[in-house]
Order: sequence, then C-alpha cells, then structure tokens
Amino acid sequence: MKSIQLAGPYDLRLAEVERPHAGPGEMVIAVRAASICGSDVRMYKNGYKHASEEHPLTLGHEFAGVIDELGEGVPETYAVGDAVCAAPNYGCGTCDACVSGNTHLCADYHAFGIDIPGGFAEFVHVPAQIVSQGNVAHIPEGLSFAEAALVEPLSCVFNGQEICGIESGDTVVVVGAGPIGIMHCLLARARGAAKIILNDLNEERVRAAAELIGDIVALPGEGLGERVMAETGGAGANVIIIAAPAAPAQHESLEYAAMNGRCLFFGGLPAGKSEVALDANLIHYKQLRIFGSARSNVRQFRTCLELVAGGNIPLGNLITKRYAIDDFQEAFDAAAAGTCLKNVIEFAG
Repeated sequence: MKSIQLAGPYDLRLAEVERPHAGPGEMVIAVRAASICGSDVRMYKNGYKHASEEHPLTLGHEFAGVIDELGEGVPETYAVGDAVCAAPNYGCGTCDACVSGNTHLCADYHAFGIDIPGGFAEFVHVPAQIVSQGNVAHIPEGLSFAEAALVEPLSCVFNGQEICGIESGDTVVVVGAGPIGIMHCLLARARGAAKIILNDLNEERVRAAAELIGDIVALPGEGLGERVMAETGGAGANVIIIAAPAAPAQHESLEYAAMNGRCLFFGGLPAGKSEVALDANLIHYKQLRIFGSARSNVRQFRTCLELVAGGNIPLGNLITKRYAIDDFQEAFDAAAAGTCLKNVIEFAG
C-alpha cells in the first residue's frame, strides 16, 4: 500500500509498505480522508525524534475512513464497512489520568502519526488499546470523511475552551487567524460569546478569516491591547486565547484582560523560546486565571463529532484544497508556506 513517510527534515517520501492486518481486538481502517495539521508541518520542517532514515514514520493523526478488517474479540458495535474516525491519542488505561478519562494525558501516551503509523496511508492499523478505550467513533450520517477528519483539531480547541470556561455574553479575543484560531472563533460563538475579536500580524489572513467566520471584530496588526480596550470601553476581554506560537502575545495578553479574565495559552512555543515573563501583579490585582491545554480526550472528540454533524460548526469551510496521495509534496509545501487553511489528502474508495 502507499504511505507518506517522514525520514528527516524536509524529507517526505511516498513509500510502498506492507498492508496491515488485524489481530485479536484490533481493526484496520481503509482511509478515505486525512488532513494536514500544523504539527505535521512542524515535523516536516524540523524533523522528529521518531522519524529517521532507518525508521521513517507514517504521519497523519487527523483521518477518517471505513472499517476494512476486524480482529477476533472486537465489540459487535463495529462492523466491516462502517464509516469511522478515530481520536488519535491513547494511554496505558490504568493510571490516574487514564481512569479519569484523560488518556491523552497519560505519561505513557501514544498517538497515530506521532509514534505509531498514522493516517497518510491507504490503510491504518488500529491497536487493541485504541479500540478498547473507545477512540474509534462512527461518523454520523451526512458528514463527509473530510469533515470527520477535521474533528480531531476541533476537539483540541474544545478541550481548551472547556478548561478556560467561555460563558454566554463573554468578550473573547483570539490571537492567530490560522485554522485553529478560526475554530476557536466558531466554537466561542457556539458557546454564546457576545463579541469575538480576531487578531493576527498578517492582515490579509485576518480579513480572509473574518469573511469566512462572519460577524466578528477583525483587528489585524500590532498594538492589539489598546484597540481591545477601546473596543470594550476600557473593560478588557473576558477570555483571551493565544492560538499562535508567539511568546510576546502571551506576555501582552494580561494587559488587556478584564477583571476576573481568563487567558488560554493554546499550543506550545518553539523549543528554546518557551520562557515567558508575566506580570505577577496583573495576575494578582486583576484576579486573572491562566490556563494551558494539550490534545483532547475521547469524550471531547465524540462531543465535537456530534457538534459538527448537527451543523453547529461548519468545518468544511476550512478545507482549502483536496489532493490525491501522489500529490502529497504539493499539499505539504502549500501547508508549510501558510498559503492555505486545511489541505486534505483523499483516497479512492
């Protein structure tokens, strides 16, 4: 079968590898759509510890497809031919994090396209632990494979917003107008935010995102703090979401947060640039709360699948272009150049 594998920085290859088969408790999914994520792009640009010339890694953790093969002992709720997608992260199943439902925070965490073969392939092997932990979900009727593949990043956004607690009537600032920032805006609206302000240094990107989202306040460029205070009559923002790997944006967010404001530092910063100076007096006197979030759990993944299926979050609008697997290099180069939102590799079925 065909598989897109990473062997080093800027070294992606279309390889012919052995088709997987399902053992006891396992399944094989015939992939129909797999979306390129920002983390895929970072691994492509910088290389990755689990990908080398000797041991290339099949990338892709945002995918959907059809069950092609089932091993003995798989629950009867699954059948060959079922349309499914999968939450990519799984844990040991027995530690405190796992038994609390947060298998994505397990110290022995694993994931498709991270340390086991992922979804940029014609077939994906699904280990028994992933099946038993409920990660494989049926795609609701009417939802396309490409839309189902985008549920995974939305579930990470959902995790962050659940942690910081967006409430009806909140003013929400989102810094970063990429796919994740757009998802944050769409979900904040669904959660009842009264005003959503979107910022990015790239003015064209903000305007394009605002046109796609609709009914938001676009404030591109620098000097965000003063403009947020003017937009809110001096009150500041109730929730600030830094959806870009920018330490200065994290630092500045405290200045235009409202009293009792919540700041979500979504995603990570580049290695060697992760220390950020924060004004402790602003945190103290404004009674601010600062949160981080990482990945998502299975409950959040399934919740987002239903949100999208119900028409609440139009993920399909984020798809810029669809590619055949043979055109993978063009798809990744466009993603790396930042000239698109979500590029999707589609497979014939």
